[in-house]
Amino acid sequence: MGRIEGDTTRADNLLVPPTVLIVDDHAAFRSLARELLQADGYEVIGEASDGRAGLAAVHTLRPDVVLLDVRLPDMDGFQVAGMLAACGCTAAVVVTSSSDDPLYPERATRNGARGFVAKHDVSGATLDRLLAASGENGGHRPV
Repeated sequence: MGRIEGDTTRADNLLVPPTVLIVDDHAAFRSLARELLQADGYEVIGEASDGRAGLAAVHTLRPDVVLLDVRLPDMDGFQVAGMLAACGCTAAVVVTSSSDDPLYPERATRNGARGFVAKHDVSGATLDRLLAASGENGGHRPV
């Protein structure tokens, strides 16, 4: 869904929805996150159930945002975030977990992620606020 702002022509101000890759080993959470994010204007372009598949999907799909679980079966999400940062990935990585561990936000940013969002807080509005705070324009990009 495009968003139009201001008084200029539609072509000048059309913003395309940010694309998202969801990396989580729980299919039920991936499905719920997909529904919540799409309802808020994000375009979910892929899902992966472990770190290796997530890394491959990031390179293939080139999402704007990667929603990345901390606990994956083959490696932890902080490790995946660090690997993405080391290879120059431009996607905004957002780490998520069902745990509200107070150390997770700092660990996420230390490993190259834009931040941390608890799973119970996942929504398009939450991602917008986090990405805007990190200078990402709420994830929306011009056409």
